[in-house]
Amino acid sequence: MQFDSFTFLIFFALVLAIYNALPSWGARKNFLLGASYVFYAAWNPPFVLLLLASSTLDWWIALRIAGATDMRARKAWVVATLLINLLVLGYFKYAGFLLDNLNALLATVGIAHHPARPDIVLPIGISFYTFHSLSYCLDVYRSKFEPTRSWRDYALYVGFFPQLVAGPIVRWTQIGEQMTTPRGTTAQGLGLGLALLTLGLFEKIVLADSVFAPVADRAFDAIDKLDAAGAWVGMLAFSGQIFCDFAGYSTCAIGAAMALGFALPINFHQPYAALGFSDFWRRWHISLSSWLRDYLYVGLGGNRHGELATYRNLFLTMLIGGLWHGAAWTFVAWGALHGVYLALERGVREHLWPRGAGTPAALRFAYGAMTLVAVMYAWVWFRVRDFSSGWSFSGKLVDFGGIGAGAATSIEQRIAVGMFAAVVVVQVLCRNHDARALLARAPKPLLAIALAAMLILIVLSPGDNHAFIYFQF
Repeated sequence: MQFDSFTFLIFFALVLAIYNALPSWGARKNFLLGASYVFYAAWNPPFVLLLLASSTLDWWIALRIAGATDMRARKAWVVATLLINLLVLGYFKYAGFLLDNLNALLATVGIAHHPARPDIVLPIGISFYTFHSLSYCLDVYRSKFEPTRSWRDYALYVGFFPQLVAGPIVRWTQIGEQMTTPRGTTAQGLGLGLALLTLGLFEKIVLADSVFAPVADRAFDAIDKLDAAGAWVGMLAFSGQIFCDFAGYSTCAIGAAMALGFALPINFHQPYAALGFSDFWRRWHISLSSWLRDYLYVGLGGNRHGELATYRNLFLTMLIGGLWHGAAWTFVAWGALHGVYLALERGVREHLWPRGAGTPAALRFAYGAMTLVAVMYAWVWFRVRDFSSGWSFSGKLVDFGGIGAGAATSIEQRIAVGMFAAVVVVQVLCRNHDARALLARAPKPLLAIALAAMLILIVLSPGDNHAFIYFQF
């Protein structure tokens, strides 16, 4: 069940009506948990059992961690939850990938090994709800809070349908109090939530699926036929598509939760207006980047053991972050590129740019433009199917001999380039503001006209319906 489906609109309307008709907070939470499992079951009902088992096990282990009387027992329990969660995630997500690479490795020494490929279906959203559970248990281990004794509250925290399959990756410190405080739909929350839901659907259906996806698909599906101009247009189009697709989902999730009375953390904050790569990761997929920082980068040692170790930790964190996105070496390459970007940026700031030195406007503009181009190039490796395609596409980008011959002449290409430029300009202008604040402060007549226009464009959109890109992770 996708946010951009008619089925979800009916589902959400029923949830809102029944949720607010129930008299007690306990009954509302019971209903939300059941509705969340129905929402998840719409994809593949048997995997609800996996979600249920994972939630129950981590809730129980967290109680064991908190109740342990010595550090050795606490460590044993936290190691247990890490091993169980990562083994389950590894089996469903990486078993085929590991088998393929084992076969390739054996082939290099002359051993032909061709076992039947395991027929494993990837449970949707498993990476997201696994990270929910791990953050909870790790925070209990670090004594950040006492674990809840309510299985229902914990299961709802993990399975809450707006953020279940593609985030944001919410921590208990961000939502635990909301689970215990009675809430319901308010006029302000409903109005702002539906406005965010409309904005998110506009980003997904109109921009991602109708404007950017067709141009990006044509470019990446026919790399051999591209010239430099076509490659640049394709790269721009995919950069626009992945932002509008994923930011659109996050905006819908935040809006749906707000309509129910819950506040989810912001997941995107004008990332294409970033000034540098660390700034980009403070703005892109914020819940994942902060998770990797707090539980992986810090766990590896962070910046506590010298400069070289800091660069290593940055690189490894982004490498693993790339692999989290998918079982393919192209995702690892994408993560490695960002690891190199972050390490180089840190080195320049430490050794070549004095602390506290002012930055002229022209240099800030150049730095922002360089950041955007480098981020867009990394998206090439996120999109291509294999390394051969990635190198071929990279070569097309610098084949300047034909840059005039295949300029963006089709109306679809021109619209895609123009809309991407508009997205970047809007993000630069709104660099220090998020959508919730802007919508809340917008004049009501102007907001009504804008939302009506978005709804009309959504209804008239001719684009094919694509599954949200991050559903595969």
